[in-house]
Amino acid sequence: MAKTAEKKEKSLVIVESPAKSKTIRKILGDSFQIEASFGHVRNLLTKDPSTQNLGFEIENHFMPKFEVIPGKQQVVKKLNDMAKKVDKIYLASDPDREGEAIAWHVRQILKVPDEKILRIVFNEITPKAVKHSVANPRGIDMDMVQAQQTRQILDKLVGYKLSPVLWKQIGNRNLSAGRVQSVALRMICEREEEIEAFIPQEYWSIHTDLEKDGKVFEAELSKIKDKPVEKTIKNQEEAQKIVDYLQTPDREFEVAKVTKKTMKRKPTAPFITSTLQRAASSKLGFGVQKTMQVAQKLYEGMEIDGTPVGLITYMRTDSVRVSDDAQAMAKDFILGNYGEKYYPETPNIYTKGKQNVQDAHEAIRPSYPERTPESIKQYLDNDQYRLYKLIWDKFMSSQMSNAEVANKSLEIKAGDYTLKAGTSKVTFDGFLKLYNDADEQEKDADAKIPDLEKGDKVNCKKVTPKQHFTQPPPRYNEASLVKALEEHGIGRPSTYATIITVIQTRKYVEKKDKALHPTLLGRTVSKQLVAQFADIMDYKFTAGMETKLDQIAEKKLIWNDVLQEFYDPFIIEVNKALQTGERVRIESKIKCPNCGKPMVLRTSKFGTQFLGCSGYPDCKTVMSLNALSEETEDEAENKEPEVCEEKCEKCGSDMVFKMGPYGKYMECTNEDCKHRKPFRKSTGVKCPKCGQGMIVERKSKRGTVFYGCDKYPDCDFTLWNEPTGEECPECKSLLVKKVLKKGTVITCSNMKCGYKKEVEESEVVE
Repeated sequence: MAKTAEKKEKSLVIVESPAKSKTIRKILGDSFQIEASFGHVRNLLTKDPSTQNLGFEIENHFMPKFEVIPGKQQVVKKLNDMAKKVDKIYLASDPDREGEAIAWHVRQILKVPDEKILRIVFNEITPKAVKHSVANPRGIDMDMVQAQQTRQILDKLVGYKLSPVLWKQIGNRNLSAGRVQSVALRMICEREEEIEAFIPQEYWSIHTDLEKDGKVFEAELSKIKDKPVEKTIKNQEEAQKIVDYLQTPDREFEVAKVTKKTMKRKPTAPFITSTLQRAASSKLGFGVQKTMQVAQKLYEGMEIDGTPVGLITYMRTDSVRVSDDAQAMAKDFILGNYGEKYYPETPNIYTKGKQNVQDAHEAIRPSYPERTPESIKQYLDNDQYRLYKLIWDKFMSSQMSNAEVANKSLEIKAGDYTLKAGTSKVTFDGFLKLYNDADEQEKDADAKIPDLEKGDKVNCKKVTPKQHFTQPPPRYNEASLVKALEEHGIGRPSTYATIITVIQTRKYVEKKDKALHPTLLGRTVSKQLVAQFADIMDYKFTAGMETKLDQIAEKKLIWNDVLQEFYDPFIIEVNKALQTGERVRIESKIKCPNCGKPMVLRTSKFGTQFLGCSGYPDCKTVMSLNALSEETEDEAENKEPEVCEEKCEKCGSDMVFKMGPYGKYMECTNEDCKHRKPFRKSTGVKCPKCGQGMIVERKSKRGTVFYGCDKYPDCDFTLWNEPTGEECPECKSLLVKKVLKKGTVITCSNMKCGYKKEVEESEVVE
């Protein structure tokens, strides 16, 4: 009898996302089933009196209790059904603390023997990395899990214990505090205070146009009696004395020093999470959250020639380490495509001298260096292509030779005054062939400065004084806030995007022209927290807690000891604040237009913020917070009411524009009338139905913009698109403008007509 064929082993791999599962399925083949947990399957128990609804028992060493996340029951059932039918289960969530915790929670809900369950990790979704991880599985790292749980419990303690303090003192139950987010808010508020306290200082600089043999070049005053003059010329009078001296007829200008140096510029390390976020912001205009969302897709896999391919390594990292394999692949590509002079004699090795670096995985780099951005451009959308190109260029440049830059500088003497001129040019581009951190091109030295030697005389053609004022520190944008958080050791790569999103969602911060401005509410919340919880809001304390979380993951500290050490003094401060804290009125600088009292920040029962008169209930004046944020408080305070062209339809008096909680409206100036009506932006087109009203912009209950007659409800004419005022050449109905992705088109408002024409760019008036 023939020998029975050996039974083929079946395996299940559980990942977080469906996109990741497609890429791994292609790598591992048919003997592996791939299923997604769709992130976490369990969370801290939400409704349990024994834990004060916190999800953990404070009196029992902070022991957590968990429940299946509502809505995840079907996912849990499916995972269990699949787990019972296979021989091995591989938990393949992301290679960080959050991923380790997800893997542990999945193991807890699987009703199969523990020996069937294995943990695998990989930093890139490539055949080599995935197959190596399957061949070398490990157990769940409970120290990493406990570090994640400690962070979760810490954050919930702070949020649930501090928030009631804010509710009581500010009178708004929509407020909440966060352990890390509140410190980020403090940074933004303190920067705003610096800007407000800043007093500009006047200073002048002196610029000259010098000439030699018909070639004119610029030089700037740098020294007086060999002492630097930077920002020391305080006023126009001082500047003019220098100008008069330099413009004296027959004033001699002599070259005192010529310096020529060739400098080597070294490439910088490949991206980590924070540097990627900053570069994507400055070079691509991406917000932090958008950068991480696009990077996640590139990591999990894109369809290339019908096959899912993971294009970059894991994007949440603060390590600049690069694997030997990646260095070897980069070397082959550089030598093959750019030549030997573009590859250094020894590979570039990068280390990061910052504390709190988690070196579990590599820097962010392309998984396949040979897949150039141009070669896969057709498979990516524009955002994916631009971010992939940024990552590819940065990594490949980090492995290339130094650039060589020729610097040339001159010192020119005119009595006690020294002028300086200088520029540089790249003599060998090296890594600059792909990526320039400075985002600027070196100037051509020979084109700017003539060939001069020490002792040469030059002619002064012109002297120009320029007035300047010192500038306050800039407001944070998303990228610079990430940099500041990283420098202070606050947060981790996986938390930066969440921190920035949360403080904006809570209306503590708003973004204007890419800069982060603290709101009136945010400044009040920060002020209250800093005054009462100095430790929690302290930068060093917050960074120290991050270090302790790292030490838990490294088996150096016990997780519930860390929590107890934090909790004991913390709860004393909370109870003290609840007992002694006084109610705070958030007062703006804006005066009530009706009674002159200060306007204060209020919140409706639905959570909408607005400004209300502090004289309530005697004065019930309210204003829209959003509308007033477009102007400064000082401007709003002194602003005269804007008179409308339209007269009151009831008494014929003038109407003025005012702001309410629902936006701009018009009010009659006649004290006996006081008729009000919503402001509608007019299109200037007369209503074709009634012939009397004008078509104005309106909004539906859901906020959708449409256009209708301002005589409503007497006239119910409406359009979904803005009318142009022209008649259709075919049916005489109104033409309307539609803005589509491919451009703007003019169409007939009569659906049965079908007339349409495209608009040339020159016809579109912004």
